[in-house]
Amino acid sequence: MVKKTLLILFSIALFSGIVFALVPHTAVKQMAVRSGLIENTFYHEGDTEWDNGGVEEYYFNNLPSKYNEIYRELYSRLSAGEDEAEIYAKVNVDDFWTAYYCVLADHPELFWIGSSAQVQSNAVTGLVAGYTIESTVPENERPTTRAMLEEAADKCIRMTDETWSDYGRIKSVYEYLIDTVEYNADAPDNQCIQSALLNHQSVCAGYSKAFQYICHRMGYFCTYVTGKINNGGDHAWNIVRIGENYYHVDVTWGDPVFAGTVEDGTGITLMNYNYLCCTDAEILTTHTPDTTVPLPPCTDDSYNYYRINGMYYENWDRDVIYQAMMDSVMSGSPAIVMKFGTQEAYETAKYELFTNRLYYDADQYLMKLNGVSTWNNRYATDDEFRVITIQWQN
Repeated sequence: MVKKTLLILFSIALFSGIVFALVPHTAVKQMAVRSGLIENTFYHEGDTEWDNGGVEEYYFNNLPSKYNEIYRELYSRLSAGEDEAEIYAKVNVDDFWTAYYCVLADHPELFWIGSSAQVQSNAVTGLVAGYTIESTVPENERPTTRAMLEEAADKCIRMTDETWSDYGRIKSVYEYLIDTVEYNADAPDNQCIQSALLNHQSVCAGYSKAFQYICHRMGYFCTYVTGKINNGGDHAWNIVRIGENYYHVDVTWGDPVFAGTVEDGTGITLMNYNYLCCTDAEILTTHTPDTTVPLPPCTDDSYNYYRINGMYYENWDRDVIYQAMMDSVMSGSPAIVMKFGTQEAYETAKYELFTNRLYYDADQYLMKLNGVSTWNNRYATDDEFRVITIQWQN
C-alpha cells in the first residue's frame, strides 16, 4: 500500500499579468500550462494515441475522463524515471492520489517505485504542485534490474508452450510463483515485482504484481486488484481474461505456506487451486475489492480446476468417494482433493469422512503397504469453496 505524505507550501508568483499561488521554485512552464498559454506536453484532450507501455490499461480505461490528463502525465513522468517532478495538470490532492494508484495498478513494470510518496500542495489553490516518490532502485541500476526481471519472467514463460491453452499457460504462471516465492511479511521491497521474481520472498502485492507482469509479457490481459479480506486486512490479487470472460486469481492464497499462517494451521503443504480462475461468487465470500473503478464481472466457471481435473462431485455418493480415495492411495498419490457442488453434499462428506471415518480403509492399505501399525493424515476443509483435502502422510 502507498504511504502518502502531503506538504502544504505557500508562495506568490507573477506571470504575464496573472497572479499564481505556487510552491517555491515552480517552473515557468508549469505556470504557462496552467494558465492556458501552452498545452500540456504530456496530454492533449481528444488524443487517442499515447504511450501505454504496450499493455491494456484497465484503470485508465475505466476512470472518469477528468483523470485522463493527470494519469497520462504521471505515467509519462514515472516511466521516464522522474522520481520527483512539478505537475502541469491542474489536479487536487485526492484526484492526484487516485491517478497515482491507478498508474501503479496498470503498470507493474515500474518496479523501482516504493511504498511511499509525497506531494506538495498549495494552500491557496488546493492544487498539487509536485511529487516525490520513494525509490527502491537507484536510477543508474535500473537498466540492469530491468534486464534481470525480464529474464526472470521469461524463464517462467519458457516453461510453457504457445501450443498450450491460455488457461494452461496462466495456470503454469500461478504454479511457478507459488513454487518459487516464499510468503514473508518482512521481505524487502515487497510492494514491487523484484521481491517475488528476484528475491523470491514477498507479500500479496509482490505476488500479484509479478503475476501481472508475467501475464503482460505473455500478451494476456491482467489487472491488479486491491481490497480487504475478512479479517479487515489489506490484500491484493488479480483478474485475468480468457477469451471474453474474466476470472479472479489470488496467487498469494494459493501458496500453502501463506495459508498455513493465516487459516487453520493444519500443516497441509499442497498448492491451493481454489483461487485460480475463480468466480465472484467464490472469492467475494472472503475478499472485498476497492471501488476505485468498477471491476469486470467474473461469472464463468469453465476453468474451475476441480471440474477440469475430475475432483468435482456435484452430489454425495458414498461409493464414488470411497473408490476415489482407494484409487488415490493405490496410485501413490500424496493426497486427494474433493470439491462438492452443494452445501448438503459437502456437509455430508465432512461427517462421513471425519466422524464415520470413511477414509479408514485407505489408512489400512497404507499401513500394510508401509509395514506400520499406525497412520496419521493431515486434512483441511474449506467451507467457502466446499473443498476437502486429505494428505496421505504418516
